[in-house]
Order: sequence, then C-alpha cells, then structure tokens
Amino acid sequence: MGTSRGRNALPAMRPRKYVAGLVALLWVAGCAQLPTAPERQPAPVTSPPVAVPAPSAAAPPFLTAAEDPKDGPCIKTTHGCMALNPDVDEDTIDGTICKSGWTKSVRPATSYTNGVKKKKMLEAGIDPARIGDYELDHIVPLELGGHPRKPSNLMLQPWEGEHGARAKDTLETRLRSLVCHGELDLTDAQVCIAQDWEACAAKYPKRRAARGEEQPSRAHSGSRLKSGPSG
Repeated sequence: MGTSRGRNALPAMRPRKYVAGLVALLWVAGCAQLPTAPERQPAPVTSPPVAVPAPSAAAPPFLTAAEDPKDGPCIKTTHGCMALNPDVDEDTIDGTICKSGWTKSVRPATSYTNGVKKKKMLEAGIDPARIGDYELDHIVPLELGGHPRKPSNLMLQPWEGEHGARAKDTLETRLRSLVCHGELDLTDAQVCIAQDWEACAAKYPKRRAARGEEQPSRAHSGSRLKSGPSG
C-alpha cells in the first residue's frame, strides 16, 4: 500500500514543475522587454565667442607726405598712389590751378617729358620712332594738382581714339571748371580722374547750356580758362 501511494503522489508534483518553468520564462521575457536607460550623449563642444571687430571707417583717399614718404601727398587708387603737387589744395586753388597761366608755369620741359616717354615706350615694346603718337600723361592732371614729375603720376597714353589723351583733356578741363566754380571738391575730382578717367567722364558728361541759360558765376575770383595743353 505504501508503495502505491508513493507512485500516485509523483504525478501530482509535475504540474508544480511546469508552473515554475512557466514563471521563469515569463520573468525572462519581461526582463527582455524592460526599457533600457538612454545612453548619455557627450555634451556638445562649443567654442568661446569670437569678438568681431567693428567695421572701420572708409580709409581716406588722400595720403599726406608723412603717410607716404615716397610719393609725398598722393591720391590712393586701386593701381597705386598718384603723386600730387604739395602746393595745391582746396585753400590754394585761387592762386594755383584756378589762376590763368599757372599750369604752364609748372609744366615740365619737353626735354624731360620726351626722355621719360621714350623710356616708357621701350618698356612697353613700342618703337620710339612713334613718339609723336603718344603723350606722357599726368594721371592726376596738372590743372587738378597732379605732380609734374614724379613717376607715379606719369603714364604713356596715345593721343587719338576714344581712350586717347585728347578725350581725357576734355574731361580735365571740365573737372577744373567744376572745382573752380565751387561745384566739385578738389579731392573728389582728383580721385575720380585718377581711379578711372573714362568712368569719371561718364559721371561728369559735358553739359551744354540751354539757350538763354545763364552760366554759373565763378566761386573763385581767380578762376581761369584753359590755356595750353593739359595733362
């Protein structure tokens, strides 16, 4: 009898093993579905703020002799600093560029200009026999206070053509008239013609007075008409 009870008791223990196994499976499955803590991302690396310098005011186009010891007072352009005559400024134009005959008094001798002209022609590969076809041009003309002799204010220019010296001479006379009538600042005129004289000619076209229109009175008593070739 004892033996039969033991055999009958064994099957009763098997459901417990099944239940225990089922609980274990459910526990493992539950652990697998538990949300994992998000990985900690590294903090972004930030650079220290960079100080941005405030924009500086536009540099003046005029340099004094102290600022440019080589050329003395000069007008700054994208192609160099064009030397100016130190005797000419806004306060002296009555006795200089606006005075009849003054330009002739500071014009270099032909012996000097022809020598410089031939040198520039050779440097440009132009036959010096064609010297009469070219002018030694003052980039800032004498009648606007350009330096008569310094190389930075001298260039070789053909006489003829729309880009030639004769066309530029017309502009030079027009600008001097505006300056001497008080309609244009001297420095502005110098910058305009030195930077790009053809653009300057378009900015200040030749104006023809309408019939019956009065010409503007001269702002300076020493104003003059153009005398002799400009340059």
